[in-house]
Amino acid sequence: MGIVSRIRNRESRLRLRVKRSLSMADVVPSPDEVASRPELRIVIIGAIVAVLFAVMILRLFSLQVVHAATAKANANGNALRVVTLPAPRGLITDRENHVMVGNAVTQNVVLSREFAIQNPTVVGKLAALINESPKQIWTQLYSNQYLPYQPVPVVKGANLSLIQYLEEHAGDFAGVSVETTTQRVYPLGGTSAAQLLGYVGSISASELAAHANDGYTAASKYGQAGIENFYQQQLRGVAGLEEVAVNSHGQDLGVVKYVAPRTGDTVVLNVDAGLQADMTTVLAHQIMVDRQTKDSRSGIYPKAVDGSAVVLDPSNGAVLGMVSFPTFDLNGFVNGLTQAQLNTILQAGALNNYAIGGLYTPGSTFKMITSTAALQHHIINPYQAINDTGAFTVPICQKGGAGCTFHDDDNLALGYVDMPTALTESSDYYFYNLGYLFGISPSTYGSTPIQDTAASYGLDALTGIDLPGEVAGRVDAPAVRLVLHRQAPKAFPNTTWYIGDNIEMAFGQGATAVTPIAMADAYATLVNGGTRYAPEVAAGLATPGGKLIMRYGSRVTGHVALTPQMQAPIIQGLLGVVNNPKGTAYPSFQQYAKYNQASFVVGGKTGTATNVAGEEPNSWFVGFGPWPHPKYVVVCVIAQGGYGASAAAPVVAQIFNYLTAHPVKPVVYPSVVNPPQVTTTTMRPATTTSSSTSTTSPQG
Repeated sequence: MGIVSRIRNRESRLRLRVKRSLSMADVVPSPDEVASRPELRIVIIGAIVAVLFAVMILRLFSLQVVHAATAKANANGNALRVVTLPAPRGLITDRENHVMVGNAVTQNVVLSREFAIQNPTVVGKLAALINESPKQIWTQLYSNQYLPYQPVPVVKGANLSLIQYLEEHAGDFAGVSVETTTQRVYPLGGTSAAQLLGYVGSISASELAAHANDGYTAASKYGQAGIENFYQQQLRGVAGLEEVAVNSHGQDLGVVKYVAPRTGDTVVLNVDAGLQADMTTVLAHQIMVDRQTKDSRSGIYPKAVDGSAVVLDPSNGAVLGMVSFPTFDLNGFVNGLTQAQLNTILQAGALNNYAIGGLYTPGSTFKMITSTAALQHHIINPYQAINDTGAFTVPICQKGGAGCTFHDDDNLALGYVDMPTALTESSDYYFYNLGYLFGISPSTYGSTPIQDTAASYGLDALTGIDLPGEVAGRVDAPAVRLVLHRQAPKAFPNTTWYIGDNIEMAFGQGATAVTPIAMADAYATLVNGGTRYAPEVAAGLATPGGKLIMRYGSRVTGHVALTPQMQAPIIQGLLGVVNNPKGTAYPSFQQYAKYNQASFVVGGKTGTATNVAGEEPNSWFVGFGPWPHPKYVVVCVIAQGGYGASAAAPVVAQIFNYLTAHPVKPVVYPSVVNPPQVTTTTMRPATTTSSSTSTTSPQG
């Protein structure tokens, strides 16, 4: 009984344990036990599918509409990066085939903008490496100077150690790469022709708009001044392109497509680089001397605020040399200027090319124009002598006119002078008289006879030189006075034209103001017999490989009615300026000219143009030689420099020192067998006179 009971109890417990372990069959009825409900299953499945479709549609809308641009950029950035390869600019060479402006290969560290946005930590790493703040790099990345998907330069001209470090730690600087490019270099120095050559900078918004269909981008470089600007189209070359495959980390996977850039054409100049360097040194030296030499007559130290010098070939208008003071170093625009450095350059006016953009009252250099007009109109016999008493009184003086009596410099009476003598000794009286004779006979000679002659010489117009920034001169006249009065009533209060105004205009005073290049062109026209040429800086173009594309010939822009009989007395007087002991520039050339003046005969004209009270006059000298077959016309002007014989004439004399020792040679164009020559110094040392003594002589 006891055994049987224990067995039964054990079986009962086993049955209970089995019942505690439930299966799905114990909970869910079998299909046979309940009625079928397929519509519920369809509803559930349909709902799930609808939700999935809704999520997918929302995601597609987000990708394709809301974030379409970002998605596209990411897709392209992660697959292919297109890089524009700037073309090296063409060379600029002088007339002897020496490189004045060339290119140096440089390497820039660049950063992918889109990768930096997605992975901003790389900016901090790079900033720490190059010792800049992250803010500085972000500022560069967001500059509108660069295209959205173009790598942005963060280090220009990177040194080798930085490049090697980035290569060795490429995994830490994803999105960073090194690009090879070129930058401008100046083998002969960056100061002797700064304004003439010009510099290159980022393209401006206005330049970009003006060349909307020429393939420029916001990242393009553009010539900003001088030859670099005027011949931008020839120098720029053709950009190349590189397509690089990259992974999602911004690392290069290899070049898919490469189109090499084409270097720009070579611009060959008429300029002689050795002469150019010499002119720069001579002008700067003389201006420094001038500032330290008291004017014995006024007791003032000239400010000599600025100046320029030009050398032209009178037979064709070729510009052999052109300098402007103050100057600047072109290398600064390559390496980068601080704002303070740029402000200093701007405040000094060093970016101005005063040879083509400076307007100066010409003083007695204008007497050549008045002499021509007098001979054209037969108003006087050139060898007829008149008595220079030192003071010219207008016979009939109109009240309110420019004055009744006009004095020679220091009231110096020269006695009887004819036209050649009046030019040699710079007799103001003689030209007061010519201005008076023209002024009282408008019905016979016309209302503007002297002005008309000046216009035929080109003094009131652009010369057409192949440089940007040229300004047109003006020759005082009734119509000019009205225009000036409207523009500046206080500075030009008089609108009535009196006899006195005509007298002042006849000897280069009044409201007349001309550029040095225009005056050089006028005297070149005189000495070549009457043909006016446009000054030409460039001589031609050649391909990078040395194939000649074009020679720029001379361009005739006008003619002056000038017979040999008219030219002769004027030339006679101008030769006397330098070679006659009574000539206004004779002492200067005796002191500064080191060449044989008997075999190399130079003529010229001093000019001392009065400025406002308290300022020294503008100092001019125009020279030409050798006569009778002149090869050079040399002009110098120094604003507020004092007497023409004291400041400007020494510059011209020293430039002739160089020209006689180193005659300008024919233009040499690059070729395959004679490529442009690169040197790091000027071909010949500049010559200067160390003497700090200035000369003085009668007003020119």
